[in-house]
Amino acid sequence: GADDPESFWRLLRDGRDMIREVPPDRWDAAAYYDPDPTAPGKSASRWGGFLDQVDRFDPFFFGISPGEAERMDPQQRLLMELAYEAFEDAGYPMSRLAGSRTAVVVGISVNEYGLLQHGRHELLNGHSGTGAALAIAANRISYFFDLHGPSLAVDTACSSSLMAVHLACQSLASGECDVALAGGVNLILSPAHSIAFTKAGVLAPDGRCKPFDAAADGYVRGEGGGLVVLKPLASAVAAGDSIYAVIRGGAVFQDGRTNGLMAPNRDAQEAVLRAAYANAGVSPGDVQYLETHGTGTLLGDSMEAHAIGRVASAGRRETPLALGSVKSNLGHLEAAAGAAGLIKVALALRQGAIPPSLHFTSPNPHVPFEALGLRVQRELANWPRREGPRLAGVSSFGFGGTNVHLVLEEAPRMAVPSTAEDGTPHLVPLSGHSREALAAVARRFRDLVAGSAPEAGPGLAELAANAALRRTHLDQRLGVIARSKAELVERLDLYLRGESHPEVVVSGEAETGRRRLAFVFSGQGSQWHGMGSELFRREPVFRANLEACDAALGPELGWSLIDRLFGGEGGAALETIDVIQPALFGIQVALAALWRSWGVEPDAVVGHSMGEVAAAYVSGGLTLEAAARVVAVRSRLLRRLSGQGGMALVALPAEVTATHLSGRAEPLAIAASNGPRSTVVAGDAAALDALLTR
Repeated sequence: GADDPESFWRLLRDGRDMIREVPPDRWDAAAYYDPDPTAPGKSASRWGGFLDQVDRFDPFFFGISPGEAERMDPQQRLLMELAYEAFEDAGYPMSRLAGSRTAVVVGISVNEYGLLQHGRHELLNGHSGTGAALAIAANRISYFFDLHGPSLAVDTACSSSLMAVHLACQSLASGECDVALAGGVNLILSPAHSIAFTKAGVLAPDGRCKPFDAAADGYVRGEGGGLVVLKPLASAVAAGDSIYAVIRGGAVFQDGRTNGLMAPNRDAQEAVLRAAYANAGVSPGDVQYLETHGTGTLLGDSMEAHAIGRVASAGRRETPLALGSVKSNLGHLEAAAGAAGLIKVALALRQGAIPPSLHFTSPNPHVPFEALGLRVQRELANWPRREGPRLAGVSSFGFGGTNVHLVLEEAPRMAVPSTAEDGTPHLVPLSGHSREALAAVARRFRDLVAGSAPEAGPGLAELAANAALRRTHLDQRLGVIARSKAELVERLDLYLRGESHPEVVVSGEAETGRRRLAFVFSGQGSQWHGMGSELFRREPVFRANLEACDAALGPELGWSLIDRLFGGEGGAALETIDVIQPALFGIQVALAALWRSWGVEPDAVVGHSMGEVAAAYVSGGLTLEAAARVVAVRSRLLRRLSGQGGMALVALPAEVTATHLSGRAEPLAIAASNGPRSTVVAGDAAALDALLTR
């Protein structure tokens, strides 16, 4: 029910309960269920928060053989998929990630798939070791994306994924990496842990987490995974990244010796909260919402609420601190629980709303909510504004005593790109690993665009730019030209219905082989009055590069290229060779820069005649100043010869053309052979006229 940020937010916003009975593809729930928690080999709960189709995986997308995929823990498979989706959501194409100092820190704890394999020695093969190793859950991501930052798996039980995020933040702060991917995963593949937790007395018989409620009697297990992409704030702002939230700081504490290994410690919980807010540089009294560990036990909830109240109520104004727990929606995701809470809060900060916490009807009698300045969030509500940015906290506690708390702040307000549409055509490129995946991407993109009002959300120009520059371009591709978001939706609908349109193009590199791309720079004769004027007006990259050419050519020419192109002289400005050639050079250089800004990089460049100069500059063979000097000198020299002869393009092979020239007294010669049936003849103008007439 929640396989992307949008659907997860809808689940939270609508207060949906995702708990169900154990699906039959996991195990026979009836065979392992007994309401008596003391019954040997039985679980007192037949409920859980389960994902669909955890056995499904496309190994070829990740360069993995089906045989190796069989031996991979499904948790590794899920993390691979989540990693790709997280980088795509962050706008980091694979080509940009390769070789980067990107860290991967993954919280992972259970290893049920490995136990299933290793319990039958005849099933083991060369892939069983990496398929079952917890460390490989992180290492495999680093391997596939060619990431060179720290790569590690973390196991602090139920706080593993929030611990992973905390460690990733420290790695960024120390300069070990430039970007980090962090989070966690948890899948429930056998009844073993459910039986063990039943015997420990921590599972709720009714299969519901009821945080801070008087009926709280344990938790229900859940599964899932979540990864977030992290960067230093200044780097993210400078790059124009889409920012969900800011992690101000955090802290980690261990319970130490308590009255039992799994028993919570209120003093230790207070300590981690105080340290986290001190590290974040904010007052706990300014926090407006706290995503609690909130498993739903009378003792655990009471201790957590008292710790929060003693730390966060000091200096608090009239409004009590709102509490909630995503476990009431999904169950306890154990190693992935902290990631679920973190993503929930990041989405809530972005949406400016606090979603409800479920199953709270009667307050826990051991929690004096009013005296502690606390309340449980029972309904969807707007997140109140305050003098500074909105603030929230996220807690995640391990049953072995390792507690983590992070402090989040809403993202800084960024300049909003204009959503105005002026009829300019934009190319929106989409891609997928297969035709089916491409159709799914197109449908999701179509729904995203159609779901926002024309004046809301990203404009067509921003959508096109993000699709071109911030997405990995896979083998199966779809290109749609549109002049408005409404037209984009219409043309995506045509594609999804299987109908054709001249401005909707589908291609697949898997069918045609890898295509190499070349930029071809033409010679003289490709000019026309008004060329480049619309691009100069609309495209900042084109304009900036043409202005750079103007600055480089000006000292050589003694006049302004931009004035001649777009000034009041009209077509006469492009009639003499000493103006035409610098003008074409400037337009070609600016066009190449514009294509490259859109992510279109050539494998090779080639130039014909004066186009060789632009090709040499674009390839890096000449500096702009040197290329400008060549163009200026060349065009001045040719101006001296202008009018002293003529040239003609003949649609014949060079060999055939040579037979027509042989034996003639007039000074004519083949000047260029441009192709099998394209030959240039040069010489005396009158003789050319006579030749062509004949």
